[in-house]
Amino acid sequence: MDRAQKEQLVEELGQIFESSGVVVVAHYEGMTVAHMQDLRSRMREAGGSVRVAKNKLAKIALQGKACESIANYLTGMTVITYSEDPTAAARIADKYAKDNERFVILGGAMGETALDPAGVKAVASMPSREELIASIVGAIGAPASNIAGAIGAPASNIAGILSTLEEREAA
Repeated sequence: MDRAQKEQLVEELGQIFESSGVVVVAHYEGMTVAHMQDLRSRMREAGGSVRVAKNKLAKIALQGKACESIANYLTGMTVITYSEDPTAAARIADKYAKDNERFVILGGAMGETALDPAGVKAVASMPSREELIASIVGAIGAPASNIAGAIGAPASNIAGILSTLEEREAA
């Protein structure tokens, strides 16, 4: 890898660290290519990505970034998982670590906040952005549907009474 390629890689990694909602760093020593492809496909389905980069280049890319504190985790054979959704990469990484003992989460970052392995698990257990939006919309919509039901109920009761009266008069 020549100097221009290294500079381009550092630039790409810098953009990843700036734009990601969450970044998770893990060891992957001993994982097969099939395991790594499985991790990549799971992460892609969730809207995230997986990146293996030289630790030295990743540390250079981290300089001056909000998540610079995760540079301490970049030792040995490390892989970086990331996503724009603040919980997707953490959720997939945590689930994958439970399924594969060779994938060991070291920590990560969510914005400026550094995460230890327990912090990554806590982020993984949080609801996703879409789930939060759905619950907020449901909470906002519930009172409106209750009001509509309460307003509509007397009208249906009156209609039922009128039809009963008509049936009595016809009989």
